[in-house]
Amino acid sequence: MRAVKLYQRGVKDPLGRLVMSVTGAEIGIEMSYRLGSRAAPAPYALPAGFAMFLAVGTVAAALHGRLPAGGVLIACALVAFVVSFAAEPVASVLLAGIGWLTVIGFSRPPYAQLRHAGPAAVHAAVVVGVTALAGAGFGLVFRWYWRRLTLVSVGRTTGMRRGASSGVADGAADAAPGGAPGGAPSGAPGAAIGLRRRLAGVLLAAVLLPLLTVVLATARSHLNLADFVLVYLVAVVAITVIGGFWPAVLAAVAASLLLNWYFTAPIHTFTIAQPRELLALLLFVTVAVAVSSVVHLAARRALQAARAREEAASLLELAQTVLGGADSPAAVLEHLTRTHGGQAELQERVAGRWVRAASSGVDGALAAAARIDIRSDLTLMVTGQDPSATPALLAGYAAQAAAALDRERLRTQAAQAEALAEGNRMRTALLAAVSHDLRTPLASIKASVSSLRQTDVEWSEADEADLLATIEQNADRLDALIGNLLDMSRLHTGSLQPFLRPTAIDEVAPVAAGGLDDSLRLEMAVPDGFPLVLADPGLLERVLANLFSNALRYSPPGRPPELHAVLDGGTVRLEVADHGPGVPDELKERIFEPFERVGDRHPGVGLGLAVARGFAEAMGGRIGAFDTPGGGLTVRVTLPAAIGDRSALDASRSSEPSRSPEPSRSSEPSGSPESSRSPGSSRSSRSPGS
Repeated sequence: MRAVKLYQRGVKDPLGRLVMSVTGAEIGIEMSYRLGSRAAPAPYALPAGFAMFLAVGTVAAALHGRLPAGGVLIACALVAFVVSFAAEPVASVLLAGIGWLTVIGFSRPPYAQLRHAGPAAVHAAVVVGVTALAGAGFGLVFRWYWRRLTLVSVGRTTGMRRGASSGVADGAADAAPGGAPGGAPSGAPGAAIGLRRRLAGVLLAAVLLPLLTVVLATARSHLNLADFVLVYLVAVVAITVIGGFWPAVLAAVAASLLLNWYFTAPIHTFTIAQPRELLALLLFVTVAVAVSSVVHLAARRALQAARAREEAASLLELAQTVLGGADSPAAVLEHLTRTHGGQAELQERVAGRWVRAASSGVDGALAAAARIDIRSDLTLMVTGQDPSATPALLAGYAAQAAAALDRERLRTQAAQAEALAEGNRMRTALLAAVSHDLRTPLASIKASVSSLRQTDVEWSEADEADLLATIEQNADRLDALIGNLLDMSRLHTGSLQPFLRPTAIDEVAPVAAGGLDDSLRLEMAVPDGFPLVLADPGLLERVLANLFSNALRYSPPGRPPELHAVLDGGTVRLEVADHGPGVPDELKERIFEPFERVGDRHPGVGLGLAVARGFAEAMGGRIGAFDTPGGGLTVRVTLPAAIGDRSALDASRSSEPSRSPEPSRSSEPSGSPESSRSPGSSRSSRSPGS
């Protein structure tokens, strides 16, 4: 198993930095390394070499003997050596053959007549063949030594200090034994045409060329050599389209031999009597190989473009998945396995051990998988993917999975920071409440008690009654404030568990208003026989008490607040309306937040409406603020209506001793004196206009 590095694919890491060299000198080292470590593909080298041999022959013929046979041999040997040195080793055989034909055809006048027998032909074959093979051998040694020489420099510039092996020089296509997911590297010359098509091209050449030769031989008297060359050229192009470059090269060589044997004088020999016919054959081979190279490269570019489109479509679908909300490493890996098959696992190094961060399609451990290193502490393991999952595409998935993991952790940290900030804000508000809103009633109680205990002052009964009333009022205010703080604490900790049962509004509402100052001003419009609501009586009483306190505080003396109960289908709407200054639309939602006060004209900590909302939602209801017609604020509570007739509840109530509804607080003792709380229970839930 070999690691595929992201830098080998030119993929950015999750933090947006491309892992590559950072200076011009290092970029130059990297480029020279890549150029020096790879041979020129045969589709490029062979046409260039054939053109050079043709140029040597043309110059020798133009000089009319002034270029001796030794000079032609040296020039052809030099061309064979140089091109074989730069090209793939397999190209040296064809280069040696064309070079030998050039030497024996243009060494001495009459030019362009092949003399493939004799000591000169043998000597030329040995020299050109040896120099071509020597060039190929020297090229292999040079490229191997160049890789070894530049390995350390390339490692510094591309990240091999992380532990990459010599596979860096060969690209990411060697990620796994037998070919990593994604098939052959895109840079391979034969990557465009598969083995099956190449075999089909060879088979077509073996059938088409002999058949074409038989047909053309019957029409030899009606056609000339140019016609034969063009027909064979069309056949070579057809073989190129089907089988690619190498079947076309074999077809071009075979066609040139067939042309020489059957259609050049003297026929049925490889000797060429006419110089123009040798020139035509050389041009045919050169043009055939060049056209084959162009067709092959076009097919290769088309396949690469199709593969790039598939990769782009896959990455676009992945981006749409991430942007659509599935922004997690598990979702990225699930998209990979769903689109390209196989299994995938994201591993992270924690405390010296590799642990699973996310996976898809993995049962147990991955036995044999390709590893794509993302960072020194993060890697992606993949196995069993389709050939469509190229190394570059897998590297893109790896980068996306790492980025999704980082974003997921950032979201978690942001949520934790937000929770801490909210806790700090609540603690700050609570300290403000303790320092101000608790000290004020305590100071009043302390002053009243100290005054009553003074022995040097004679208090009248009226004065004593006033001082005792002050003590009682401030004690009720403290009780209400502490109760709201406890209620909000229960809501935030999730310990509130309401006990829902059919409840009568006309029984709970008077109890909620009974403990409030100036409660006689409150008008209640609850029709007789109004349906029951499904609620916790104690929580509903606290909700109404807070809403009544707000409405009484902000309604002017001549316009009392009102409670309206309306049946709306399967729900009941309780609307508490005041006729005060009202609340702007942009602040209507904010007044239900804990410790939120719109203005400072009234004392309090801003918990009344927050508690009312928490209790209403705990009972399965909703609460909202609206404008009162004519001015003011209406707070609407929506609760589900109880199923059934209220006559059964009335009958059960008539059989029990007469008493007020027990304000159960769900998690508090049923005997809590909830109904005795004064307007202070919600006195600060909103300021003027809240």
